[in-house]
Amino acid sequence: MGPGQFPPGVINLHELMEDASESPPPGQTGTPQNPMDTAICIFTSGTTGLPKAARISHLKTLMCCAFYQLCGARAEDVIYMSLPLYHKAGALLGVGGCIGIGASLVLKERFSASQFWSDCRKHNVTVFQYIGELCRYLTNLPQGKDETRHKVRLAAGSGLRPDVWRDFTRRFGNIRIFETYGLTEFNISFFNYTSTPGAVGRGTFLYKRFCPFELIRYDTQQGEPVRDGVGRCQRTSAGEAGLLIAPVTSASPFLGYVGSRELSEKKMLRDVFRPGDCFFNTGDLMMQDDLGFVYFRDRMGDTFRWKGENVATTEVSEIMSGLECFQEVNVYGVSVPGHEGRTGMAAVTLRPGHQLEPERVFIHVVELLPSYARPRFLRVMDQMESTGTFKQQKQRLVQDGFSPSHIKEPLYLLDEAARTYRPLTKDVYSRIMASDLRL
Repeated sequence: MGPGQFPPGVINLHELMEDASESPPPGQTGTPQNPMDTAICIFTSGTTGLPKAARISHLKTLMCCAFYQLCGARAEDVIYMSLPLYHKAGALLGVGGCIGIGASLVLKERFSASQFWSDCRKHNVTVFQYIGELCRYLTNLPQGKDETRHKVRLAAGSGLRPDVWRDFTRRFGNIRIFETYGLTEFNISFFNYTSTPGAVGRGTFLYKRFCPFELIRYDTQQGEPVRDGVGRCQRTSAGEAGLLIAPVTSASPFLGYVGSRELSEKKMLRDVFRPGDCFFNTGDLMMQDDLGFVYFRDRMGDTFRWKGENVATTEVSEIMSGLECFQEVNVYGVSVPGHEGRTGMAAVTLRPGHQLEPERVFIHVVELLPSYARPRFLRVMDQMESTGTFKQQKQRLVQDGFSPSHIKEPLYLLDEAARTYRPLTKDVYSRIMASDLRL
């Protein structure tokens, strides 16, 4: 913007605006020539790295308009939307889905847990859309006498953990949960039509005919799929966690990210099952059971390896969330000198009126978690950091490590001899860093 000399390749928007005609553009200017052309660019959430601008086609924007119809919403519904509109869930599924069925939309500028149920009563809301930890914020509120006095019958979205699912349906009345799974940049999705707690959907034989996917074995330590002697990937067995991938075809292309081609190429897996084939790497570790139900297990970069075992951070978080004193739990892996892999660390926030009980936390993790999955460190925080789409942010916590000199919040270390979590002092930290104290 502004007058002046600019380097080569820099566009002067001010000059373009001055030169532009004020007459309306021709009608055909806004008509797409090809349904696969880029309609808009939407940034990914950036939970494990920097956000990337994904190209979204005209066809995909139209397909998203069917979202609420697939969820069972109707034209007479009033849908409550508090998700950011710069994200696919809010802009395409939320607003686009409402246009698709002709329903009324209540737009909330910013989500507020304390105002949620009063808003629902005020606007006669019947459906709301959630993502990530949004429903947990509602269950964390103190119980109120009016929290079941509403007309909400359906909650649709993604990222609802099983523990929150059970608490939500038990507490807030007869609300059907419709859990889904989808990606901003690629056409793979699941819909949990049967409302099975924890599942994102069911990958039946018929479903895979029109929405193909595969789960392949993944080496978390090497950060890449496991391949056999001839370089081919291996499908997982029922009950085994694996990397979710989907074939890239002319009918289901990957338009890529804006910017360097390398960003897009990193998401592609080639020669997966046969020479020349190409699959999109979702970066998500999933599990499919004997009945075909698919469960989200972890993000590819979040799962870590300790004592020769894979640790899924979401599973450990769900188990630790069973303690009444914890309001939020965010589990991640940190590097420790003298030890291979990464050891578990849990950042937690406490419920109002509760205090940390180290002995009780120790008993809980020992009884419910195998030795390799027990967090060796605890970090008690006042507030948990999350993305704009209500997903827990781990990257900064991993970078912070477990140094009491760097972190001002209370830190604790698992002490198996004393059967408790004891305060992590600078002296104990120095012994760990010098490998004088083994974990």
